[in-house]
Amino acid sequence: MTNIILQTIEQISKEKNIDPEIIVTALEDAMIAAARKFYRTGEDISARFDRESGMLEIFAIKRVTDVVQDPSLEISLEEAKQIDQSLEIDDTVELPKPTDVLGRIAAQTAKQVILQKVRDAERQNIYSEFSQKVGELITGVIKRFEGPDIIVDIGKTEALLPLREQLRAEAYKQGERVRAVIVKVLPIAKGPQVILSRTDAQLLIRLFEIEIPEIYDGTIVVKNAVREPGDRAKIAVASMDRDVDPVGACVGMKGSRINSIIRELKGEKIDIVQWSDDPAQFAANALNPAKISKVLILDA
Repeated sequence: MTNIILQTIEQISKEKNIDPEIIVTALEDAMIAAARKFYRTGEDISARFDRESGMLEIFAIKRVTDVVQDPSLEISLEEAKQIDQSLEIDDTVELPKPTDVLGRIAAQTAKQVILQKVRDAERQNIYSEFSQKVGELITGVIKRFEGPDIIVDIGKTEALLPLREQLRAEAYKQGERVRAVIVKVLPIAKGPQVILSRTDAQLLIRLFEIEIPEIYDGTIVVKNAVREPGDRAKIAVASMDRDVDPVGACVGMKGSRINSIIRELKGEKIDIVQWSDDPAQFAANALNPAKISKVLILDA
């Protein structure tokens, strides 16, 4: 039996990617709950699982006192001395209680408590993992529609692509793959909700990182990006290498690089602007190909 418990803990830990200590704590909590249900004595019950042997013990914890007023919580000094001569007034003593009598109650309670603890741990793992991925690009499969919102299968969990984060010109179909950025993770009661976006400027930046090798390796740096989702966008880029034209590299031969991004964004027009630390020059670059006769920078 003890080997079975140890094997079960190890199996659940591996399958669910959960710290074994969480499962052990859940097991101890479950046995405490089962013992309280069975004994109904009002005793202060504790449980301890031996990680080496696989033995699970249950104890009633009692305080040593001169005069016992509550037998469920107290033990006389005389009785305590029979257990351990070193015990004194106000010490606590653990009195072992049989576990084999718990039977079915223990099994049912343990199952319920452990399942709940495992679910809670899974939710926390998902929240921790995806909270660190906010701003990252992710690919998922459209699983179903809930009104105007879309539920996307992203592997370990389901994510939400709300109507406000969808491209107006885009038609979505169940079973299709979709790329989006993670914009936030909400810790709601039924499990963390991962929110995706197809309209956020971070999506544009992540697509440039994928399609433009010079951005991926750091030769070209994205300084800023803004979008009117589905209509047009501007992205400012700067080169760390004098011999590399940042705009030309992003456009690619005959527009090969930029066109793949435009297709992904369903025809959104993208202006690539060369960054300048000089606000006047940058404004002129952003308005290109218009001919600029004068730029005035007004203090806010």
